Amino acid sequence: MAIHLDSIRVDSVLDFDLYLNVNNTLVLYRSADLPFTDRTRQKLMENKVDKLYITNENRPRYQRYIEKNLGRILSDPRIVEEKKAGILYEASTSLVKDVLANPTFGENIQRSKDLVENQVEYILRGREAFLNLLRITSFDYYTYTHSVNVCTFSVALAQQMGFSDECFLHELGVGALLHDVGKSKISDRILNKRSALNPIEFEIMKKHPKWGVEILTETDQISATSYYPILQHHERGDRSGYPAGLSLEEQHIYSKIVAITDCFDAMTTERVYQRAMDTYPALRIMFSLRNHFDDTALRSFAELMGPTGLDSM
Repeated sequence: MAIHLDSIRVDSVLDFDLYLNVNNTLVLYRSADLPFTDRTRQKLMENKVDKLYITNENRPRYQRYIEKNLGRILSDPRIVEEKKAGILYEASTSLVKDVLANPTFGENIQRSKDLVENQVEYILRGREAFLNLLRITSFDYYTYTHSVNVCTFSVALAQQMGFSDECFLHELGVGALLHDVGKSKISDRILNKRSALNPIEFEIMKKHPKWGVEILTETDQISATSYYPILQHHERGDRSGYPAGLSLEEQHIYSKIVAITDCFDAMTTERVYQRAMDTYPALRIMFSLRNHFDDTALRSFAELMGPTGLDSM
């Protein structure tokens, strides 16, 4: 597994081995438990090495290392912004994979909350930070990349709408990142089906919001308001959504935001049965769905995805 040189903090002690790619052969470069010094980093940079490698079995240790040091990485002026965004996105998608594999493990949910704090702090820097994340967003649909995309869009949309309270953004971000955790109870056969779901399969799929709430209630790790987008992200203002057929007035503001970003990301990412749409055709369709989405939030999202979104923030 390739990792960014910039993700390794100077003067930190690693608990995983580092390898170099020498003529397409991985060669042990530095053993675990040795300090990674500034001299080590400088020598690698002098030799134009910007990627190192770890074994797949050490991925969990590297993931924990990144999460522990993510705040320092994102605030390091020596690391270019594009690489910061890449490290943040990779850490986020790896974490969501862990959550989906073991969603009732409380530590995974706490890790999610910590990661959202870093993501909120990064997006609050403004337009360029958001664009950096947008550029490296995966446009192939997987539940874990979709969850990260929806979290990114949701925090940025809330900021575009004028919400700047960090508690608000953290609670929204956690709910957005975990909005599809209920899909962990649905078989891959249904999730990855190459054609439209039959009525029975669709009824199973419609249970994932309630299952997500049940799973996270068992962990007792997130705030009460973070449950709203998990339960309500498929509700629609004309009461055609699920699981409760709520009107817009009955939906929480977090849910109204995540309903938009969830729908948009699903439309603009490549699926086995659906070609990805471009941004503006997708937005046109969303605007044509009368009373499906909160009008103020949808207009703000169109502004966010336009050329000047977040410029005034």
